[in-house]
Amino acid sequence: QVQLVESGGGLVQAGGSLRLSCAASGRTFRSYTMGWFRQAPGAEREFVAAITWSGGTTYYADSVRGRFSISRDNAETTVVLQMNNLKPEDTAVYYCAASLGYTARTYEYDYWGQGTQVTVSS
Repeated sequence: QVQLVESGGGLVQAGGSLRLSCAASGRTFRSYTMGWFRQAPGAEREFVAAITWSGGTTYYADSVRGRFSISRDNAETTVVLQMNNLKPEDTAVYYCAASLGYTARTYEYDYWGQGTQVTVSS
């Protein structure tokens, strides 16, 4: 069992940066691939980034590659999404999630946080 709590969302102007954090609890945290997803109003939830349990491999959606960076600290049981050069189309609720597989598929993630709102103004 893994519990996830996101923080760090907010309002930022286009071109700015935000740092999202996901605090995880549960003794098996380091066994999971951790992912970030987002969902804009009226849209489906979409994959943003993922990182393997060891932190050695990362994967990004094309729309954020080169601007976003995912990292994890297994000792502190946190996952961070650093978002730079934000665009209005990045506006969404961002979710942290955990999966036993290395995947970008939403349905393969077993545990989810409650989400944090990111709003990018033009």
